[in-house]
Amino acid sequence: MGGGRQRPGGRPESVGGVRVALGVVSGVVAIALAAVLVDRFVLGAEWWQVRHTVTADPVAPQRDVGPPPGPLTVSWERTTRIHHGSVAGYDGVAYAVAQGQLVTASGSGLEVHDARTGADRWSYRRSGWTLLGWAATRSRLLGYFERDGDRGERLVIAFDALSGGLLWQREGPRPAAVSRSTLRWPAGSDVLLTTDDERRTLFGVSAVTGNRVWRLPLPRGCRLFEGSARPSDGREDLAALALDCAGKARHSRLLAVEPGAGTVAWDRSLGSKESPEVSMLDGVTLVADGTALRAFDEDGEQFGVWRGDGVCGDTMCPAVLRPGRLLVVYHPDGAKRGETRMEAVRVPSGKVEWSRDAPAYAALAQAGGHVFALRPRLSGRLLPAGVDIVDPGGGDATSAPAPISVNLDLPGPRPWLAAAGGLLYAAVPQAAPRPDGAARLVALRGGLAGGGPAELGGVPAADWPDACALLAKPDLVAARVDGHTAEPARTSTGPVRLPRPVSCRYEPPEKDGDADEPEGEAPEGEGAEPASPDPAGSASDDPEESAGPGEDGEEEQDAGVERTVGGFTVSVRWVGRTEHVASQMLDALQATQAKARKRRDIGADEAYEIGPAAGMIALRVGRYVVVVEADRPPGVAARLARSVAYRLHHPS
Repeated sequence: MGGGRQRPGGRPESVGGVRVALGVVSGVVAIALAAVLVDRFVLGAEWWQVRHTVTADPVAPQRDVGPPPGPLTVSWERTTRIHHGSVAGYDGVAYAVAQGQLVTASGSGLEVHDARTGADRWSYRRSGWTLLGWAATRSRLLGYFERDGDRGERLVIAFDALSGGLLWQREGPRPAAVSRSTLRWPAGSDVLLTTDDERRTLFGVSAVTGNRVWRLPLPRGCRLFEGSARPSDGREDLAALALDCAGKARHSRLLAVEPGAGTVAWDRSLGSKESPEVSMLDGVTLVADGTALRAFDEDGEQFGVWRGDGVCGDTMCPAVLRPGRLLVVYHPDGAKRGETRMEAVRVPSGKVEWSRDAPAYAALAQAGGHVFALRPRLSGRLLPAGVDIVDPGGGDATSAPAPISVNLDLPGPRPWLAAAGGLLYAAVPQAAPRPDGAARLVALRGGLAGGGPAELGGVPAADWPDACALLAKPDLVAARVDGHTAEPARTSTGPVRLPRPVSCRYEPPEKDGDADEPEGEAPEGEGAEPASPDPAGSASDDPEESAGPGEDGEEEQDAGVERTVGGFTVSVRWVGRTEHVASQMLDALQATQAKARKRRDIGADEAYEIGPAAGMIALRVGRYVVVVEADRPPGVAARLARSVAYRLHHPS
């Protein structure tokens, strides 16, 4: 008797199997479809990736003028944290001032503020993506983003520069070149410069529509440099790009292109095979290639050259252009280390109008007929940075302190300077917030003149205390350093010389016969008499002198612990016109230190322990900012800083 097997319920087993298979297939399809939908509408969706704010508030352009000569004060400030994306080296922060706005570009995205007040205008951030380039041309601002971990996913987004409104976005375009130091992507005449994956062809992409408008093959054997500090730069009517060219001898070339037409304006060979640093001013192109700094005029004719492999140091030489005159700061070839000169060169004749020794200016800016120069230190022994106003006609300069501190050893953004609307904008790297650091931008305006010279921020020179008087005899005895020799040091800034020592170095006495000491002699603390007297038994009979700190028990050391105090220094780093100004300077100092910890046990109004060991204490008492540095042992700097704080609180 034959027939198909029956499942419970009377259905053939073959039919049930088909339905199970169809169910499995349907489930797989549903899962795949869900994955696609999740990837497109959730993981790739704009609504959760993007933080985009816009504005409808109007903004007026600023006048082409900086602050007047004299003291400077902070009008407003911003801090932008360093963004470490998946692409190494692109951790800079860049700024630009135009149309009454200040643009901040970092790996996190774009932020635009009112240049007068610092108020927010618009911003754009994209989670999971890093901004690796930005461009500005006419009324448009553009950002180039790459997805973290996948450099093949590229996105170009165009914004209205004033409102931040989204105009268009395109996947795939690759910038022709992007500066690691400024993140700037050359563009002009409403055209962006892009390239292919082989970097052998240049394309023009409309900043209005996002469509390609022209194509320009590069010279045979040449390709665009990539991954360099500053391989390109541009302005509205011209962009210069560095080319890496093969041949009998590999060399670099500089290609100047008119962005609007896509035509080559001029092409010049350079003296090195390395990627050059390129900087474009209005009518002048500067190129530093490791062998020399070269200046080219509008037609590509070289009118200036400064030779030497260290002529610009590690970055591009600071330079500005006044009508018919180029001012440049450089290191002369063969000069002593640290020697810097500033020259004014006529354009296009190349005639040197004047040349003078100058500080190692970190950045230059020009506005209203004045040239502003940022120097890392107002003076080698003082804390604040300095701003010089330089006469472009003769090179004379007047100085004023800037309420910022500059540490050129910090990684990340380089110092930057701009002037507009009666303000001076300065950006410097800082270590805080830790661990990655940030760029600090301050907008400076003219401050109150005060009763003293502008070089001291309006503080009379007589207000500066004697650094060697900040430790009295009982303090030295208590710290077991009464045998040290004080070596005072003075300083000046511009024409102003401070009448009292600003720094006092204490050196320990030389020990005679140390080298001949018998090896078997008992070490101090194990049967030998102590080398220094007990401070408690050596206190002065004068109650005011004996009232200093140092008896809180921290300084007592167990036997066997090193008691010998090495050399130490007490420095008056700044005297503020007000306590607030002094507090700003101390905060600026600690923000540029990789390791800084607040100390609340010094007895000062504010104090920080700086460095990996407890060998440096920076403190503020009232208007005075003082730094105590000690070689050894650990803790002695804090002990001496307490004494300094006490003497400042209780001047004799």
